[in-house]
Formats: sequence, structure tokens, C-alpha cells
Amino acid sequence: MIFSTLEHILTHISFSMVSIVITLHFITLLVNEIVGLYNSFEKGMIITFFCITGLLVTRWIYWKHFPLSDLYESLIFLSWSFYIIHMILYFKKQKNNLSAITAPSAIFTQGFATSGLLTEMHQSAILVPALQSQWLMMHVSMMVLGYASLLCGSLLSIALLIVTFQKDIIRIFYKRKHLLNESFFFGEIQYMNQKGNILQSASPLSIRNYYRSQLIEQLDHWSYRVISLGFLFLTIGILSGAVWANEAWGSYWNWDPKETWAFITWTIFAIYLHIRTNQNLRSANSAIVAFIGFLIIWICYFGVNLLGIGLHSYGSFTLTLN
Repeated sequence: MIFSTLEHILTHISFSMVSIVITLHFITLLVNEIVGLYNSFEKGMIITFFCITGLLVTRWIYWKHFPLSDLYESLIFLSWSFYIIHMILYFKKQKNNLSAITAPSAIFTQGFATSGLLTEMHQSAILVPALQSQWLMMHVSMMVLGYASLLCGSLLSIALLIVTFQKDIIRIFYKRKHLLNESFFFGEIQYMNQKGNILQSASPLSIRNYYRSQLIEQLDHWSYRVISLGFLFLTIGILSGAVWANEAWGSYWNWDPKETWAFITWTIFAIYLHIRTNQNLRSANSAIVAFIGFLIIWICYFGVNLLGIGLHSYGSFTLTLN
């Protein structure tokens, strides 16, 4: 009873914090000169992260199984993973740019999971025999961590495409160049300023192009690193899932819809990594593949749950609108 009440409290606190954080996020996008407001936004993100962590631990203790047995729990874990990636980027001094891209993923996933639309799934149940295995933690956690990393990396690639093909967007960053000076690795710019104020005499167009190239470089760098991590998680998840499938169903691979789409996802990001290592095809070309992968992941993640078919249809997607 205590754990159930604690879970209920943490759910409401996290949803309330998400509502506040969303408001602060939109305000900081419009008026990001207010440093204190941005700091409040990040503090709200950290508080929400700890609430989600407490929620997952509480469900783990109360229901006596790792909280990844249905769609609701996997959404909570997905949101938790987004928060981890966001905070890594934030503490890597990528605030006000890359973390601003990853933050909405964590916020909206958590908001959707705790909004009440999945009320019927909030109450866990006794696991079906196929899920009563130690592989549940290994396989599903790796898959969800992989999805989260690949989604965040793909979002950075999508941002790269926007900056690459829509040059006017760089004017926003140019008007707020003091934020860029804090956010990106502008050691070269600072060195040039100290040695002769070269940038002071440069034309506005050349400065904008320099900022634009730096922004593209950073987006490409971090999207590659995050996607590489996600690809590793996904690979481990698929391999561990194959071993678990052999134990549960007597076959390593059954071409189940979930398995098929997971394989397609793995293939798409393998292509991304191959293209990214080619100097002549990197940046925009690899980002286009990442964008395709972004769409494929959502099909893989939600497709089975929406249709409720296949061997992976545990906790199918049900909306509660009353």
C-alpha cells in the first residue's frame, strides 16, 4: 500500500513538473536571454528525472519485476533514457543548443506516459510465462536505451538538415552569438579576438558562415556519437532477444513483426554509420539516412502496440479518454 501511494505521488509530481518544464522551455526559446529562467528549466528537468527514477524503482519493488513489461513502463523508461542523454549533453557544456533539441523528447514522452491516456496500463499485472525471465531486464532495457539514443541522435541529424538546407535559420544564432560563444567550442574565435580582433573586422556574412559551419560540425559530431552508442545498445538488445526467444519459443528468430522492424532499424543505422565514415558522403547524406531511421524507430516501437499483433504484443496500446 505504501509503495502504491508513493508511486501515485511520484506520478503526479513528475507530471506537474513536466507541465512546468514545458512552459519554461517555450519561454526560454522565445526569451533565452533570461539566464535565471533557463537555469530553472534545467533544475526542473533534474527534479523530474529523479521523480521518474523513483517511480521506476517503486514499481520494481512493488510489482517484483523490472518495470519494462508493458507499453506504459517502457514509455517511462524511454523518457528516463531521454533525460539521461539530455543531462549528458547539458553537462558536456552543450547547453542552449544540443540539449534544447533533446529536451522536448524527454518532456513529451514523460508527459504522454503520465497524462492519464494510459491509465488502464498504470496497474501492472502478473507477468505472462514468456516474460518471467532474467532476460527481460537485459533485452528490453538495451532495446529501449537503443531507441532513445538513436532517436536523440536522429533529432540532431534532422537539426543538421534544417541548418544545412535553410540558411536563414542561422540568423537566429547570429543574433544571439553570445549564446553560441558559451555553447560551442569557440576557442579559435576567442583566440582570434585576443590576437587582433579579426572577427570584429570581418563581414557579417563571413561571420554567419563561420557560425553556421561550427553549428553543422557540432551537430554532425554529436549525432554520430549518440547514434553510435544507440547502435551498440540496439545490437546487444537484438542479440540478447534472440537468445531469450530461443529459450521461450524454441527459435532464435521468428520474423515476428517486432523482430522484422527491429532488423530494419538496425540495417538503416548500419547504413548511416557506413556513410558517416565516408568523408565524401558525411553530414547531409548521413543525416538523411538518420531521418529515415527516426521514422522507422517509431514504427518499430509503436507499430506492434497499435495493432496488437505478433509475439511481442504484450501490453497493447489502449487509450482511456474518460
